[in-house]
Amino acid sequence: MISLIKAKKSLGQNFLTDHRIAQRIIDAVSPLPADLVIEIGPGTGALTRMLCERSGRVVAVEIDADLVEELRRSTQAENLSIVSADALKLDWEKLIDEECRGVRWTNRSQQPRVRVVANLPYYISTPIIERLLALRRRVFDMTLMLQKEVADRISSGPGSKAYGYLSVMVQYYCVATKLFEVAPSAFTPPPRVRSAVIRLAVREHPAVEVADESKFFALVRASFAQRRKTISNNLKVAAEALEIRGPVESALEAACIDSKRRAETLSVEEFASLCARLGQR
Repeated sequence: MISLIKAKKSLGQNFLTDHRIAQRIIDAVSPLPADLVIEIGPGTGALTRMLCERSGRVVAVEIDADLVEELRRSTQAENLSIVSADALKLDWEKLIDEECRGVRWTNRSQQPRVRVVANLPYYISTPIIERLLALRRRVFDMTLMLQKEVADRISSGPGSKAYGYLSVMVQYYCVATKLFEVAPSAFTPPPRVRSAVIRLAVREHPAVEVADESKFFALVRASFAQRRKTISNNLKVAAEALEIRGPVESALEAACIDSKRRAETLSVEEFASLCARLGQR
Protein backbone atom coordinates (compact mmCIF):
# COMPACT_ATOMS: atom_id res chain seq x y z
CA MET A 1 0.00 0.00 0.00
CA ILE A 2 1.08 3.59 -0.55
CA SER A 3 1.28 4.16 3.23
CA LEU A 4 4.14 1.64 3.36
CA ILE A 5 6.45 3.87 1.30
CA LYS A 6 9.31 5.07 3.45
CA ALA A 7 10.07 8.77 3.69
CA LYS A 8 13.38 9.83 2.21
CA LYS A 9 15.56 11.98 4.45
CA SER A 10 17.39 13.35 1.42
CA LEU A 11 14.13 14.96 0.27
CA GLY A 12 13.09 16.12 3.72
CA GLN A 13 9.93 14.02 3.56
CA ASN A 14 7.43 13.90 6.43
CA PHE A 15 4.10 12.50 5.26
CA LEU A 16 0.90 13.98 6.66
CA THR A 17 -1.08 11.05 8.07
CA ASP A 18 -3.57 12.73 10.43
CA HIS A 19 -6.92 12.85 8.63
CA ARG A 20 -8.26 15.52 10.98
CA ILE A 21 -5.42 17.89 10.11
CA ALA A 22 -5.88 17.14 6.42
CA GLN A 23 -9.57 18.02 6.74
CA ARG A 24 -8.74 21.28 8.55
CA ILE A 25 -6.41 22.26 5.71
CA ILE A 26 -9.05 21.46 3.08
CA ASP A 27 -11.65 23.45 5.00
CA ALA A 28 -9.22 26.37 5.24
CA VAL A 29 -8.58 26.28 1.50
CA SER A 30 -12.28 25.78 0.77
CA PRO A 31 -11.71 24.96 -2.92
CA LEU A 32 -14.46 25.54 -5.45
CA PRO A 33 -15.34 23.68 -8.68
CA ALA A 34 -14.02 26.67 -10.62
CA ASP A 35 -10.58 26.50 -8.97
CA LEU A 36 -7.34 25.16 -10.41
CA VAL A 37 -5.38 23.89 -7.40
CA ILE A 38 -1.66 23.24 -7.65
CA GLU A 39 -0.41 20.96 -4.89
CA ILE A 40 3.33 20.96 -4.30
CA GLY A 41 4.66 17.83 -2.61
CA PRO A 42 1.53 15.65 -2.48
CA GLY A 43 3.47 12.88 -0.74
CA THR A 44 1.16 9.94 -0.12
CA GLY A 45 -1.89 11.87 -1.29
CA ALA A 46 -3.47 12.76 2.07
CA LEU A 47 -4.62 16.10 0.68
CA THR A 48 -4.66 15.22 -3.01
CA ARG A 49 -7.72 13.01 -3.02
CA MET A 50 -9.68 15.45 -0.86
CA LEU A 51 -8.74 18.34 -3.13
CA CYS A 52 -9.92 16.38 -6.18
CA GLU A 53 -13.35 15.92 -4.59
CA ARG A 54 -13.92 19.68 -4.28
CA SER A 55 -11.79 21.37 -6.95
CA GLY A 56 -12.30 21.78 -10.66
CA ARG A 57 -8.76 20.67 -11.44
CA VAL A 58 -5.80 19.51 -9.31
CA VAL A 59 -2.19 19.46 -10.48
CA ALA A 60 0.10 17.58 -8.10
CA VAL A 61 3.81 18.35 -8.50
CA GLU A 62 6.06 15.68 -6.97
CA ILE A 63 9.83 15.24 -7.25
CA ASP A 64 9.96 11.67 -5.89
CA ALA A 65 9.57 9.20 -8.79
CA ASP A 66 8.44 6.43 -6.44
CA LEU A 67 5.64 8.56 -5.04
CA VAL A 68 4.63 9.67 -8.54
CA GLU A 69 4.24 6.05 -9.58
CA GLU A 70 2.18 5.15 -6.51
CA LEU A 71 -0.03 8.23 -6.80
CA ARG A 72 -0.77 7.42 -10.41
CA ARG A 73 -1.67 3.88 -9.42
CA SER A 74 -3.78 4.71 -6.37
CA THR A 75 -5.48 7.97 -7.35
CA GLN A 76 -7.67 7.72 -10.44
CA ALA A 77 -9.55 11.03 -10.26
CA GLU A 78 -10.34 12.38 -13.72
CA ASN A 79 -9.59 15.95 -12.65
CA LEU A 80 -6.08 15.10 -11.39
CA SER A 81 -2.83 15.63 -13.25
CA ILE A 82 0.37 14.36 -11.63
CA VAL A 83 3.56 16.10 -12.72
CA SER A 84 6.94 14.52 -11.99
CA ALA A 85 9.20 17.54 -11.49
CA ASP A 86 11.33 19.60 -9.15
CA ALA A 87 9.23 22.55 -8.00
CA LEU A 88 12.35 24.74 -7.91
CA LYS A 89 13.11 24.07 -11.58
CA LEU A 90 9.62 23.78 -13.06
CA ASP A 91 8.39 26.30 -15.63
CA TRP A 92 5.36 27.41 -13.64
CA GLU A 93 4.07 29.90 -16.19
CA LYS A 94 3.98 27.19 -18.87
CA LEU A 95 2.31 24.70 -16.54
CA ILE A 96 -0.44 27.14 -15.56
CA ASP A 97 -1.04 28.14 -19.17
CA GLU A 98 -1.33 24.51 -20.28
CA GLU A 99 -3.72 23.57 -17.48
CA CYS A 100 -5.93 26.63 -18.02
CA ARG A 101 -6.19 25.89 -21.74
CA GLY A 102 -6.59 22.15 -21.40
CA VAL A 103 -9.70 22.12 -19.23
CA ARG A 104 -13.25 23.07 -20.14
CA TRP A 105 -14.19 25.34 -17.28
CA THR A 106 -17.83 26.06 -16.51
CA ASN A 107 -17.35 29.79 -17.03
CA ARG A 108 -15.42 30.01 -20.29
CA SER A 109 -15.28 33.80 -20.17
CA GLN A 110 -13.25 33.80 -16.96
CA GLN A 111 -9.91 32.21 -16.11
CA PRO A 112 -10.02 29.86 -13.10
CA ARG A 113 -8.55 30.96 -9.80
CA VAL A 114 -5.10 29.41 -9.45
CA ARG A 115 -4.51 28.34 -5.88
CA VAL A 116 -1.46 26.69 -4.33
CA VAL A 117 -1.51 24.12 -1.54
CA ALA A 118 1.74 22.70 -0.24
CA ASN A 119 3.37 20.74 2.56
CA LEU A 120 6.86 22.11 2.04
CA PRO A 121 10.05 20.39 3.16
CA TYR A 122 11.66 22.67 5.68
CA TYR A 123 14.98 23.04 3.90
CA ILE A 124 13.47 24.45 0.68
CA SER A 125 10.50 26.39 2.03
CA THR A 126 12.00 29.85 1.55
CA PRO A 127 13.17 29.36 -2.08
CA ILE A 128 9.81 27.80 -2.97
CA ILE A 129 7.99 30.79 -1.47
CA GLU A 130 10.21 33.12 -3.50
CA ARG A 131 9.33 31.20 -6.68
CA LEU A 132 5.62 31.41 -5.84
CA LEU A 133 5.81 35.14 -5.17
CA ALA A 134 7.27 35.56 -8.63
CA LEU A 135 3.98 34.04 -9.90
CA ARG A 136 1.84 36.47 -7.91
CA ARG A 137 0.06 37.82 -11.01
CA ARG A 138 -1.14 34.30 -11.81
CA VAL A 139 -1.91 32.99 -8.32
CA PHE A 140 -4.91 33.86 -6.14
CA ASP A 141 -3.63 32.50 -2.83
CA MET A 142 -1.33 29.95 -1.20
CA THR A 143 -2.04 27.69 1.76
CA LEU A 144 1.26 26.33 3.02
CA MET A 145 2.35 23.89 5.71
CA LEU A 146 5.69 25.12 7.02
CA GLN A 147 8.01 24.79 9.95
CA LYS A 148 6.44 26.88 12.73
CA GLU A 149 9.53 29.09 12.89
CA VAL A 150 9.20 29.98 9.20
CA ALA A 151 5.46 30.60 9.51
CA ASP A 152 6.14 32.92 12.46
CA ARG A 153 8.77 34.81 10.46
CA ILE A 154 6.34 35.31 7.59
CA SER A 155 3.34 36.43 9.64
CA SER A 156 5.07 38.51 12.33
CA GLY A 157 4.87 42.29 12.38
CA PRO A 158 7.35 45.00 13.41
CA GLY A 159 8.70 44.69 16.94
CA SER A 160 8.74 40.90 16.93
CA LYS A 161 12.00 38.97 17.13
CA ALA A 162 10.72 36.81 14.26
CA TYR A 163 10.16 39.82 11.99
CA GLY A 164 12.77 40.12 9.26
CA TYR A 165 13.51 40.27 5.56
CA LEU A 166 11.22 37.33 4.74
CA SER A 167 8.37 39.01 6.65
CA VAL A 168 8.69 42.22 4.65
CA MET A 169 9.09 40.43 1.31
CA VAL A 170 5.99 38.27 1.78
CA GLN A 171 3.83 40.96 3.36
CA TYR A 172 4.71 43.39 0.56
CA TYR A 173 2.97 41.06 -1.91
CA CYS A 174 0.50 39.17 0.30
CA VAL A 175 -1.73 39.30 3.33
CA ALA A 176 -0.26 36.62 5.59
CA THR A 177 -2.44 34.79 8.10
CA LYS A 178 -1.19 32.04 10.38
CA LEU A 179 -4.10 29.60 10.62
CA PHE A 180 -3.11 26.89 13.09
CA GLU A 181 -0.18 24.85 14.37
CA VAL A 182 0.40 21.15 13.77
CA ALA A 183 2.09 18.74 16.17
CA PRO A 184 4.86 16.37 14.99
CA SER A 185 2.54 13.41 15.67
CA ALA A 186 0.48 14.34 12.60
CA PHE A 187 3.31 13.16 10.35
CA THR A 188 5.18 9.96 9.54
CA PRO A 189 7.98 10.08 10.46
CA PRO A 190 7.38 12.82 13.05
CA PRO A 191 9.60 15.85 12.42
CA ARG A 192 11.63 17.28 15.28
CA VAL A 193 9.82 20.61 15.12
CA ARG A 194 6.25 21.87 15.17
CA SER A 195 4.62 22.91 11.93
CA ALA A 196 2.06 25.57 11.09
CA VAL A 197 -0.41 26.21 8.29
CA ILE A 198 -0.32 29.70 6.84
CA ARG A 199 -2.42 31.41 4.17
CA LEU A 200 -0.94 33.97 1.81
CA ALA A 201 -3.63 35.94 -0.01
CA VAL A 202 -1.98 37.72 -2.93
CA ARG A 203 -2.66 41.45 -2.88
CA GLU A 204 -4.14 43.07 -5.98
CA HIS A 205 -1.47 45.74 -5.52
CA PRO A 206 1.64 45.66 -3.31
CA ALA A 207 1.21 46.89 0.26
CA VAL A 208 3.16 50.06 -0.54
CA GLU A 209 4.19 51.88 -3.70
CA VAL A 210 7.91 51.96 -4.49
CA ALA A 211 9.70 53.29 -7.55
CA ASP A 212 12.12 50.35 -7.85
CA GLU A 213 11.33 47.02 -6.17
CA SER A 214 14.87 45.66 -6.57
CA LYS A 215 16.31 48.68 -4.70
CA PHE A 216 13.57 48.43 -2.09
CA PHE A 217 14.35 44.79 -1.30
CA ALA A 218 18.10 45.44 -1.39
CA LEU A 219 17.55 48.15 1.23
CA VAL A 220 15.45 45.83 3.41
CA ARG A 221 17.99 43.00 3.15
CA ALA A 222 20.86 45.35 4.08
CA SER A 223 18.87 46.75 7.00
CA PHE A 224 18.55 43.27 8.53
CA ALA A 225 22.17 42.25 7.79
CA GLN A 226 23.16 42.56 11.46
CA ARG A 227 20.01 42.45 13.56
CA ARG A 228 21.69 43.84 16.68
CA LYS A 229 22.97 46.90 14.85
CA THR A 230 20.94 50.05 14.37
CA ILE A 231 19.36 50.78 11.00
CA SER A 232 21.85 53.63 10.61
CA ASN A 233 24.93 51.44 11.13
CA ASN A 234 23.68 48.71 8.80
CA LEU A 235 23.00 51.19 6.02
CA LYS A 236 26.40 52.84 6.42
CA VAL A 237 28.07 49.47 5.87
CA ALA A 238 25.97 48.90 2.74
CA ALA A 239 26.11 52.50 1.49
CA GLU A 240 28.27 51.76 -1.54
CA ALA A 241 26.29 48.68 -2.61
CA LEU A 242 23.02 50.58 -2.19
CA GLU A 243 24.44 53.60 -4.03
CA ILE A 244 23.58 55.89 -1.14
CA ARG A 245 24.74 59.41 -1.80
CA GLY A 246 25.02 61.69 1.21
CA PRO A 247 24.52 61.12 4.95
CA VAL A 248 22.34 58.17 5.92
CA GLU A 249 21.12 60.13 8.96
CA SER A 250 19.66 62.83 6.72
CA ALA A 251 17.55 60.28 4.81
CA LEU A 252 16.40 58.68 8.06
CA GLU A 253 15.44 62.08 9.46
CA ALA A 254 13.53 62.94 6.27
CA ALA A 255 11.63 59.65 6.62
CA CYS A 256 10.91 60.42 10.30
CA ILE A 257 12.89 57.37 11.45
CA ASP A 258 15.12 57.54 14.52
CA SER A 259 18.64 56.50 13.47
CA LYS A 260 18.98 54.45 16.68
CA ARG A 261 16.11 52.13 15.78
CA ARG A 262 16.73 48.59 14.58
CA ALA A 263 15.33 47.20 11.35
CA GLU A 264 12.99 44.84 13.19
CA THR A 265 10.99 47.87 14.42
CA LEU A 266 10.32 49.34 10.95
CA SER A 267 7.05 48.70 9.16
CA VAL A 268 6.80 47.97 5.44
CA GLU A 269 5.53 51.53 4.98
CA GLU A 270 8.56 52.97 6.79
CA PHE A 271 10.96 50.95 4.64
CA ALA A 272 9.20 52.33 1.55
CA SER A 273 9.45 55.88 2.86
CA LEU A 274 13.15 55.46 3.61
CA CYS A 275 13.77 53.96 0.18
CA ALA A 276 12.15 57.00 -1.43
CA ARG A 277 14.26 59.41 0.64
CA LEU A 278 17.48 57.57 -0.18
CA GLY A 279 16.55 57.63 -3.86
CA GLN A 280 16.24 61.40 -3.79
CA ARG A 281 19.78 61.97 -2.64
